[in-house]
Amino acid sequence: MELSFVLYFSAAILLTGIPKGQCAGIIGGKESSPHSRPFMALIKGKDYCGGTLVKQSWVLTAAHCNLGSNPEIILGAHSSSKKEESQQIFKTAKLVPYPCFDWETLDNDIMLLQLNGTAKLNQYVKTIKLTNTYKDLKGGTQCLVAGWGITHNKDRKGSDTLQEANVTVFERSICNEKKHYNSKPVVTMNMVCAGDKKGKRDTCKGDSGGPLICNGEQRGITSFGKPSKCGTAQYPGVYARLTKTHLLWINKIIGGD
Repeated sequence: MELSFVLYFSAAILLTGIPKGQCAGIIGGKESSPHSRPFMALIKGKDYCGGTLVKQSWVLTAAHCNLGSNPEIILGAHSSSKKEESQQIFKTAKLVPYPCFDWETLDNDIMLLQLNGTAKLNQYVKTIKLTNTYKDLKGGTQCLVAGWGITHNKDRKGSDTLQEANVTVFERSICNEKKHYNSKPVVTMNMVCAGDKKGKRDTCKGDSGGPLICNGEQRGITSFGKPSKCGTAQYPGVYARLTKTHLLWINKIIGGD
């Protein structure tokens, strides 16, 4: 799975020149055991993105995903193309982007999608555990990413099966060095930078909106990276970090559901 952070920003014109209309896939990973990640959501709109089920009728994803007005949300999927008995398919009743999302910098790249129904929780469909700690992620922290995105930079289509990879959190100061992102866009305190020192493991096109899972909790959302450079040591993936402010907002939005 190429670094999701090398995700193509789906509806933003970024300072780094990342084209619009594309989400981020996983490079250097492996196929997940079928239905071992029951919290994953496959979102099919104008573009494909990933997401996580945070409540029975709410999915968490990235605000930059170019989904259109009524994307389809598939829960309980392992395959992105085949119909499976485990799947539960919904339309989107409401798209709620984080109010302080910045299209130019992709800061606060968070969005909630309300399903037009209620998911039935079972062995194939479960909610994810969101973090209950607000501390920043330290460099060296091991995390997991997952998605149906492309597995090589030259691929045109995403993976037919759910892929996952282990990535390592980098210090924010390292990612903002000239040889990496050179602060355009700056990797802010609302972002996490993660990948592999040698490259090879990353998210990429089609993985946007998927989770960054550390110590069994979702700590971030796949956001962006350098186009056509997924899985390179120079451009690790960048994820929206779930801060206390974001989590309070999420709970406020989904609390009354």
